Amino acid sequence: MTERSVIHDTFVIERTYPASPSRVFAAFASREAKDAWGDTGDIAEAQPITGPAEFDFRVGGHERFGNVYQGVRLTYDAIYYDIVADQRLVYSYEMYADGVRFSVSVATIEFVETDDGTTLTWTEQGAYLDGVDGPDAPRLREGGTSEMLDGLAKYLA
Repeated sequence: MTERSVIHDTFVIERTYPASPSRVFAAFASREAKDAWGDTGDIAEAQPITGPAEFDFRVGGHERFGNVYQGVRLTYDAIYYDIVADQRLVYSYEMYADGVRFSVSVATIEFVETDDGTTLTWTEQGAYLDGVDGPDAPRLREGGTSEMLDGLAKYLA
């Protein structure tokens, strides 16, 4: 019998970008834009999975994709619950390794206009399942998200 466990974690990352909320929000709203800034680090070196990917940016829409990294098939499956243009995104996503779900998360991304441009606040609540991603899963996810947001800064520059 498989030992079952769950690690719960919440992290918050705040960044300020020298761009308008509409420009920062737009970077999340199309597959082409997200592809331009979202792949960073080791994941950029992963091999894409052949087969369908989906990007349906609307309430109730899905974003799905996968790749093979170090011989493991990774799959991302998200659903958008709340989209307020230039202000807020709320979605949940599951991640799978070789067909085994290893995390379920809820992400809220807020865009607030400031004198310096836009402050983006990313709050993520995650459930990391059965030790598949190891005991450092929450910190790894936070680090990966931080790297993506670094990619967003380069994209907006």
